[in-house]
Amino acid sequence: MGISTFFSYSLLTILILLTLRFLTHSRKLRNLPPGPPPLPIIGNLNLLGRPIHRVFHRISQKYGNIYSLWFGSRLAVIISSQPAFQECFTKHDIALANRQRSLSGKYIFYNNTTVGSSSHSEHWRNLRRITALDVLSTQRVHSFSGIRSDETKRLIRMLARNSREEYKEVELTSMFHDLTYNNMMRMISGKRYYGDEIGIKDVKEAKEFRETVAEMLQLLGVSNKADYLPFLRWFDFQNLEKRLRNISKRFDAVVSGLIQENRRKKETENSMIDHLLKLQQTQPDYYTDQIIKGMALAMLFGGTDSSTGTLEWSLSNLLNHPEALKKARDEVESVVGQERLLNESDIPKLPYLRKVILETLRLYPPAPVLIPHVSSEDITVEGYNIPRDSIVIINGWAMQRDPKVWKDATCFKPERFDEEGEEKKLVAFGLGRRACPGEGLAMQSVSLTLGLLIQCFDWKRSSEEKLVMTESNGFTLSRLIPLIAMCKPRPLANNI
Repeated sequence: MGISTFFSYSLLTILILLTLRFLTHSRKLRNLPPGPPPLPIIGNLNLLGRPIHRVFHRISQKYGNIYSLWFGSRLAVIISSQPAFQECFTKHDIALANRQRSLSGKYIFYNNTTVGSSSHSEHWRNLRRITALDVLSTQRVHSFSGIRSDETKRLIRMLARNSREEYKEVELTSMFHDLTYNNMMRMISGKRYYGDEIGIKDVKEAKEFRETVAEMLQLLGVSNKADYLPFLRWFDFQNLEKRLRNISKRFDAVVSGLIQENRRKKETENSMIDHLLKLQQTQPDYYTDQIIKGMALAMLFGGTDSSTGTLEWSLSNLLNHPEALKKARDEVESVVGQERLLNESDIPKLPYLRKVILETLRLYPPAPVLIPHVSSEDITVEGYNIPRDSIVIINGWAMQRDPKVWKDATCFKPERFDEEGEEKKLVAFGLGRRACPGEGLAMQSVSLTLGLLIQCFDWKRSSEEKLVMTESNGFTLSRLIPLIAMCKPRPLANNI
């Protein structure tokens, strides 16, 4: 028997076994959420595409806000119902605290050991404790306020130089990217990556770093078919495993370099890596280099593209709704005035600014589909059975546009949050023990930047037509078309 014949028979045997397993498994399950009939072997993987939140939403129009899909022989339950979401992460929070093991988790997230990718365990609880006490505590977030203030002032100076005393068209997407990456990199490692004063070595390092993170984000998501059809890994389907392995090595080299750079510094800095390295000296088995690299990775994924996108969408919404922009400016001027710059201590006194950001997060959540959960036991949600080891996926984008939950669901109306209890319906940061721990940092950073842009500049669209609000197809929800607007510095901006 030749090698090709043997290979063909082996493949056929595996396909038959997978089919039998699927059929046997299906007969054992009762009262599952409804869903489209699965195909042999692949289940419903043929239905997946991008943007995945819109694909899930289209399917829900036929099968309801809680339905089943089969990813190969693996059951996935897609939820875009507010009551079901609440039931999942109040009644079944522990049962749904596990994460799915995936190829991207293996190669990008240090074999699924980071705070976002690790399943519920003693290891995860330790990571969560480090995050809450050593990385994103209120005190630590406050200690980085000088970095956020400095980076935002740099942005204002750049815009003021570009536009002088008249309206000038500016491309803001790349500026917001530089701002958020510099903010995050200074918090993580104490160094800036973008700006006129950056050396050639750092420019090359920054380019490699940015390209690596961008490629990582492209390779993430629930639609990697090799995660559900293991035989595809024999062929390295779509060259995915090779690309993930390569990107993992590149990123690890960059972060390892940052750790070594911080170790060599004679003077300590207020950076996450520096702080964790101090703790490593007394508890080396606990604060390992891999733990530190995983923390850096988690902050980069959670705080760069998401903050950039929220700034883009927030300003886009205000440009499309000048009455909201005027209301936000009037609030800033009544609280802060034009004699000094807004600072972070002013933010709690600016409720309308907060509502603008909340409404933006409702319509354009940074992660439209939350990181999938995995059930560790059999549970029941809204009367449907969800068996152990099922994947549970929350379509936050669809939930936050549900006309049964939100009045004028697709309209931008910050005033809706005047009503008590509306904010609690937002799911952008998740719920329960796996909720995003960086919510406080994100809101503080975006509020400061958006508030200062409103205070320091007059803004208008480049044309009479409203901005096109088309989304990209990536893992995070960003604008397809870079944000371009007209801005003119106000007197306060020229004084900086």
